[in-house]
Amino acid sequence: MEVVRAPSRGRQAPQQHYSGVVWIDRDVTGLEPSRLQTFHAQFSPGTRTAWHRCPYGRILTVLHGVGRVQRRGGPIHEVRAGDTVVVEAGEWHWHGAAPNTFMAVVSAHETGPAGVGTDDTGADTDDTGTEWGEHVTDAEYRLAPLTAMIRRPDADRVPQREACW
Repeated sequence: MEVVRAPSRGRQAPQQHYSGVVWIDRDVTGLEPSRLQTFHAQFSPGTRTAWHRCPYGRILTVLHGVGRVQRRGGPIHEVRAGDTVVVEAGEWHWHGAAPNTFMAVVSAHETGPAGVGTDDTGADTDDTGTEWGEHVTDAEYRLAPLTAMIRRPDADRVPQREACW
């Protein structure tokens, strides 16, 4: 067992992969033989990633705020605090904050066997093996999210009281 202290400071995400201001902290890199890494990120309103894909997939859990996620060719989904997004390995996608609210997420993913990305094709990859594509355009981002078109019931978000006698 190892206790990992909270990070002392984050870094601003690189503008070549994000639009707007995003702060990222690397939280944990698992102990061998684990290849797990976790990050947390704070997205400013309207900020989003560029299109990207992760060789081993990614799990995003929204900590607070409202965000948007989309897989290439699919609808935009609105996500809220408590929602988890499971991104399949190799799936092109983007995620970011809704236009008028911040969003914070925890991101968990595996790295390659050497602890870094495994892409040797010359693609634009980072140290997690994420392959980065073009920026999400303003027109793409402004499309109505699925939950704005189809109202989602909030019953699953409200605790149900049960008789306790």
